[in-house]
Amino acid sequence: MMSTAAHRDEQQAPAAAAPDRRSARSSGRRRAAGPSDLLLLPALAFFGVFAVVPLIGVVVLSFTEWDGLGTPSFAGLDAWTAVLSDPVTWNAIKLTFLLTIVTYLVQFPLSLLLGTFMAGHQKYRELLSVLYFLPLLFSAAAIGIAFKALLDPNFGVGRALQLPFLQQNFLGDPKLAFWTVVLVISWSFVPFHSLLYQAGVRQIPATMYEAATLDGAGRIRQFFAITLPQLKYTIVTSSTLMIVGSLTYFDLVFILTAGGPGNATRILPLDMYLSGFRSNQMGQASVIAVILVVVGLTVSLALNRLSGADSMESQMEGA
Repeated sequence: MMSTAAHRDEQQAPAAAAPDRRSARSSGRRRAAGPSDLLLLPALAFFGVFAVVPLIGVVVLSFTEWDGLGTPSFAGLDAWTAVLSDPVTWNAIKLTFLLTIVTYLVQFPLSLLLGTFMAGHQKYRELLSVLYFLPLLFSAAAIGIAFKALLDPNFGVGRALQLPFLQQNFLGDPKLAFWTVVLVISWSFVPFHSLLYQAGVRQIPATMYEAATLDGAGRIRQFFAITLPQLKYTIVTSSTLMIVGSLTYFDLVFILTAGGPGNATRILPLDMYLSGFRSNQMGQASVIAVILVVVGLTVSLALNRLSGADSMESQMEGA
């Protein structure tokens, strides 16, 4: 009798445990699937209202003739033809790409080296980090006004220190204005990207450097063999922000030179503003805006595709 009862209990135990295993598997599938897609609706609605709808409106305006006050009238491809045949716009496109390339070549190495330097925990590095990050505290308008005053050939720092080199008309000379704008932009944004690299370097496991030191690798060898490869995705993120962000520079350039002297610093965002709010040609300004959006999206997608950033995986030790 006892053996028969024990045999029945053994048959009933797996049957009782089966629902538990099925519920565990279903809960595991729910955890693997992640949160519900319904949680995306508020963000998608916000993005649609404040990004997609205005973009559609700009595309529609690019096919109209409008002075910003009356009623827009359909003009077909007139605005596109006028913009694409305007030498001022082509000069703005050339200056925009030149500004993108030059500012990247200046900002990337400086940001990488400063970020790596500031990642150390020595007290003197932390003190210098505070000084390096000061430009992050100032608005673009404040930076533009300050540099415009400092570089004034009559009342600026060159006149105060009696240094002939600094008494040049940096913002009024067509040969110097563009390069001066590049330096001011780089000074403004290098601290932000240095902060990204500082955070990236501090996430690299210290055991990797300890092992490299035991193998006899010096600081320079460790930088190229460990630091740079581990910063791959930080470099991708920073480079994307630098390149795509350079297509939207407006406030600094407007305050420093307003596109002058002549058209020496009239980049595309500034050309869009001057066309729309100075010349009252909203259709042509919308065309330039569409060009900026297309170029920005193309560059961003190309960078992500070429770098493999769309399939990022953790580079942390043990991940």
